[in-house]
This record gives sequence, structure tokens and C-alpha cells, in this order.
Amino acid sequence: MRSRPAWLTRNLLILSAVSLMQDAASELLYPLLPILLTTVLGAPAVVVGLVEGVAEGTAALLKYASGRLSDRVGRKSLVTTGYSLAAVGKVIVAAAGVWQVVLVGRVVDRVGKGVRGTPRDALLADDVPRRQLGRVYGFHRTADTAGAVIGPLLGLVALTATGGDVRAALWVAVVPAVLSVLLTLFIREHRRARKARPPRRPGDPDQGSARTRPPPLPRALWRVVVVLGVIALVNFPDALVLLRVSEVGFSASGVVAAYVLYNLSYTAVSFPAGLLSDRWPRSRVFALGLTCFAVGYTGLALADGGWVVLVLLVIYGGFNGFTDGVGKAWISGLVPAEVRGHAQGVFQGISGGAVLVAGLWAGLLWEVGPGDGQLPLLLSGIVGGLAAVGLWSAGGRLEPARAT
Repeated sequence: MRSRPAWLTRNLLILSAVSLMQDAASELLYPLLPILLTTVLGAPAVVVGLVEGVAEGTAALLKYASGRLSDRVGRKSLVTTGYSLAAVGKVIVAAAGVWQVVLVGRVVDRVGKGVRGTPRDALLADDVPRRQLGRVYGFHRTADTAGAVIGPLLGLVALTATGGDVRAALWVAVVPAVLSVLLTLFIREHRRARKARPPRRPGDPDQGSARTRPPPLPRALWRVVVVLGVIALVNFPDALVLLRVSEVGFSASGVVAAYVLYNLSYTAVSFPAGLLSDRWPRSRVFALGLTCFAVGYTGLALADGGWVVLVLLVIYGGFNGFTDGVGKAWISGLVPAEVRGHAQGVFQGISGGAVLVAGLWAGLLWEVGPGDGQLPLLLSGIVGGLAAVGLWSAGGRLEPARAT
């Protein structure tokens, strides 16, 4: 007798635990990164955008390559390699004495993310009906983001225990990162059977190579990827959002605590959003996330500190809760299983490249006008609101009828 739902597979449980550990490590480090760069190492705000933009851009390029590769050679080895590189990157950041070394560490960390991300996301969708992909990715994002709550809390404990020593707190992140690598050894990958080639009859043209070539990505996928990629051009790295929180008066511990609230919201929304996307058009669920984005960014541009900043971060947490897993489910539902890694690579590669551009332009405009990030936050918030209206209006026209 089955003790759990069919969609709650062994690999989903293991990969969720892996992501929880790795995200605990990453999100312990992440809210401290802008403080490390600007306060400890004396770098200007544009360096924060540069470091995160280059790191995410590197990950984006590798997501495309690793996605295609995983369809051909298998996914487990790439997942393990990616999480191992992420652990090494965190060691480099913790040991950095100048911002350039932080950049190297973040690039190595994000190389790991680029190598592991699309094979892992394709592996999650294997053996799961398309009509249940939303809850699969929603469950995974919930576990992943639970790690994003645990990590900053560990950071607060470390900061308290070390008297506010940011660098000492960063070393704590290495422990869960290593544990996540060990957990990947328990993943089981089912080899996908190759489709049998029909026998060649006398007089037939030689089409053997064409028959083994995977099918092309459908137009419906490209439409969605282009739309979401354009939207990502205004979604700059959260390190800059946290820099804004710091600049309106929050201490290092206050920034970390605020980040915990953001991730609690993200965690609480992810699974219900996935369930909702199995019933509603995913474009409309994504539009709900963009509404949270617009309110969060615009509000943070206008807020000058206090409790309202915390409320806005809780609202902003709904953005990723409604879009991250939903976007991946949306993409996986548009393609057959044999090109799912390729499709995720295209989507995540283009989106990550757009985040690189967003990090650079936002960092360059950070002190323009009223300064302290108000102008880029306001511009992004307005564009995000317009995009929300557009996606909601699109309804189900950007995805086919649900298949089982």
C-alpha cells in the first residue's frame, strides 16, 4: 500500500532535502554579502550589483549547457558536481580579503548552480504527470526556501556569538553546503529508454541520424521564454534590495532578520502557488507574483525605514513564491520529457542573463536622483506592475490545454 502520493517521489524528497541544506548555506551568506562588500571591504554599491550580476550571468550560461547535456548523459552526476562547486565557492567568499576574491567565490558558487540547476529541475519532473507538475515544483521550492529561513537564523546566531563578526558567520555556511553534497549520493536516476529506430527498407534515404535527434523545442515554449526573459530585465539581484534595507537604517542583524521574514513569506506561498497553478492558467499565477513584485519594489523605493519595510519584504516574498516553481512547472509542461533539460536550460539561461543585465543597470543607477536605490526600485516596480496586467490578460493563451 502506497504511503504517500504518487507525485511525492523519492527523488523529490531527497532533492528537496539537498536544496534545503544548500539554501541554508547560501542564504546565510547572501544577506551578509552586501555588508561584507561595502562595509568590511569598502567597495561601492555598483560592485554589489556587479558581483551578483556576473555571478548570476555565469550561472545562466551554464544552465543552458548543462540542461542540454543532462538530456544526453544523465543528470545525477551533474547535480553532485554542481553542489560540490557551490560548497567550494562559499569557502572562497569566507576567506576573501578583497572584493575581487568575493567575485571569484560567487562565480564558482554560481557555476555550481548553473551546472546543477537544470538537471535537478528536469529530474524532479521525471515520472510525474504534467497535471501535477505545479505541486512538485511548489513542494521543492517550499523545502528550498525553508533552508532560506534556517540559513539567516543560523547567521543571526553566529553574529550574536561572535559579537557581529561578519566573516566568522560566513564560515558557518560551509557546513550545510557540504552536507548537501553528501545527500546527492542518494539520488536515483532512471535511465530513459531510447526510442527504437524503425528498420530501414531498401530504397529508403539514410535518415538514421535524424531519427535519433531529439525533437525541436516548440514555439509555445519560445513565446513564454521570451516574455519571462523580458520581465526578468527589471528583476535585479536581491543583494541590492537588502542594500536598500541597510541604507534605510537597519543594522547587520536587522538586515538578516528582515531577510528571514522575506523567506518565510516565500516559503509559505510556494506550495499553495504550485497547487493553484495546477488548476489555473500559470500565466495568471505568475501575474499574482508580479503584483507582489510591483508593490514590494515601489514601496521600498518610497519607504524611509521602520516596520513598513518589513511589511513590504513580506509582500515581496510572494513574488518568488508565485513565480519560481510556477515558472519551472510552466516550462516543463510545454515540452516532452526527452527535451525537458534543454527547455529548462533555455528558460533559466535567458532569465539568468537578464538578471545579469538588471544587476548592472540597477547598480549604475543606484545613486542617481534621490540615491540609495530609489530610482531603480521605482522603475522596476512600475514595469513589473504593467507586466502583471499583461500576463493576467493573457489568461491561458500562453499554454496548451493540460495533458495528463
